[in-house]
Amino acid sequence: MPVPVIRPDSLPHAGHSHGTGFAARTAAIAAPFGARHLGARHVVLPAGKAGWPFHCHHANDELFVILSGHGILRHGAETVPVAPGDVIVCPAGGPEGAHQLRAGAEGPLAFLAISSMREPDVMEYPDSGKVTVFAGAAPGGRAGDRRVSLTVKAASAVDYWEGEE
Repeated sequence: MPVPVIRPDSLPHAGHSHGTGFAARTAAIAAPFGARHLGARHVVLPAGKAGWPFHCHHANDELFVILSGHGILRHGAETVPVAPGDVIVCPAGGPEGAHQLRAGAEGPLAFLAISSMREPDVMEYPDSGKVTVFAGAAPGGRAGDRRVSLTVKAASAVDYWEGEE
């Protein structure tokens, strides 16, 4: 078993980006060291970018610890500045608790993203009207372990009994 002292900057990070507004480098922290019920990632957002769309989780609580840089937290209908040392708690729930972190224009924003590991989970995206359901790897776990992931527009929902005779 590896020694459980981790220096996030020394971990191998993977990057993703989408369009002009989204980019992040992330490194798994908890899962590679044996945690099964706690998810954690080191996240670095480039200047002006968000890592993920504005969203809420129905099964998983999330906690963010700002390590360096400055940014903006969008939470429900509010936006607030964030700075090193800030701790943000986003409990599972509906769109009123939807959240998104964006790095400030002056430089990168680095933080720890910590989550419970309940699955399956349902996520809502209030800006785009999407819903995602996934099972096999909760947030902060190993994405390669995810067995089921389905994202749909909520407006395309059908009645529970549709197609049943």
